[in-house]
Amino acid sequence: MTERFTGHGAEWRDSNLTPVEAKIATSWVEAKVDKRSMLTNKDRVEDVRDAMWQLEKDGEIVVHRVSDEHQPVMVKTLYGWDKKIPTRRLWHHKSCGQCGNIPGYPASLLWLMNKMEIEYLDETDQTSCTAWNYHGSGIGNLESLAAVFLRNFHQAYVAAKAQGLPEAYYYPLVHCGTSFGNYKEVRGYLIRSAKLRESVKKILGRLGRLVDGKLLIPEEVVDYSEWLHVMRDRIASMREIDCSQVRATIHPACHVYKMVPEDAIYDDSILGGNRLAVSTGLMQALGAQVIDYSTWYDCCGFGFRHIISEREFTRSFAIDRKIRVAVEEARADVMIGHDTGCITTLDKNQWIGKAAGKAVELAVLADCQFAALVCGAHPYKIVQSHWHASPTETLMEKIGIDWEAKKAEFVAYLEEIKTGKQENLYDPRRMITSGPGYIPIKAATQ
Repeated sequence: MTERFTGHGAEWRDSNLTPVEAKIATSWVEAKVDKRSMLTNKDRVEDVRDAMWQLEKDGEIVVHRVSDEHQPVMVKTLYGWDKKIPTRRLWHHKSCGQCGNIPGYPASLLWLMNKMEIEYLDETDQTSCTAWNYHGSGIGNLESLAAVFLRNFHQAYVAAKAQGLPEAYYYPLVHCGTSFGNYKEVRGYLIRSAKLRESVKKILGRLGRLVDGKLLIPEEVVDYSEWLHVMRDRIASMREIDCSQVRATIHPACHVYKMVPEDAIYDDSILGGNRLAVSTGLMQALGAQVIDYSTWYDCCGFGFRHIISEREFTRSFAIDRKIRVAVEEARADVMIGHDTGCITTLDKNQWIGKAAGKAVELAVLADCQFAALVCGAHPYKIVQSHWHASPTETLMEKIGIDWEAKKAEFVAYLEEIKTGKQENLYDPRRMITSGPGYIPIKAATQ
């Protein structure tokens, strides 16, 4: 049988390149790719926010602003444009992949916010962004993506009303790089296409998700890693563990900085402004050594379609193009990322190297997990390193954490939970803000 079922469709054909030809075809990924190379054709790039303000002026949309009450910090994007990053009154737009596969990811972020007494809302009235379906299978469509985007951000806009607070009190903070990139792309389509706005407006109208009969569009789409970036000095001030001997490699997520690249944060004080600033800036502020490696620009291998139809490609790419290079070239102790799919791919697939007789191991953590760990968070209760397939014990030993003692504490903690003694990072009564299930906190405590 010679027929191959790849999931890519009938148009997918093997290139039949020789090893030399394949090397030439992909040699560009080993070239130096920096900020300056991405500035090509700068004059042709439009800031969609300019068109957004005009649409609001024309009465077509309402813009959810980052207000002074959100205490925004201004940062510079790739082309030197300003972007507002809210630092408080945040509405958590959670990630399906994090909650299902890497629960220590969102737990670490909430733990950091609790330590810093940041006001936020972590409710349940949110859906998946559905972007994985769109990018992975191709059966989604732009109208559905746009409707989900606007529906979720409308919920962020009105959620505080259940607490007797005004609309726009909270501003959405997106946990997942996939959602982040997808929402920015969809926002651009909405702003540029009157036909798409009209189509989606009918859907949102049926859902009761319009504001004064208009679509609500956010002034900024903000990723959690951007919040960590602007808060990095405050986070560093809470550091309890010396991590100056840690050699960290950064994996920048494609959906965070390659998708709508003009919106990504660059800082001249971080790697000369030639690389994405988020994650690297935080690790430097915490005192870790950020080590460069030749394949930093490469995708993690997840690729959405790859993980579904060419899974062995994903696994081999993650190991040989990312993990092995970080270990052998950079002698890394950890790889730090800021996207759900990337962390999952780089962390969960290391077994394939061992299965192939070419074992390579490297701890893989999200930036917020590492930050929480060195700020004193419990490695199992909060960072939840036991959910990781890659070995984190060597990393913990290097920074002086007795992981065996911490694991024993965690096992004892689990026994307490069995008896009904429950701990929460967040008051569960605040998780439901709409419908008959909402219980006002004052009423519940009387």
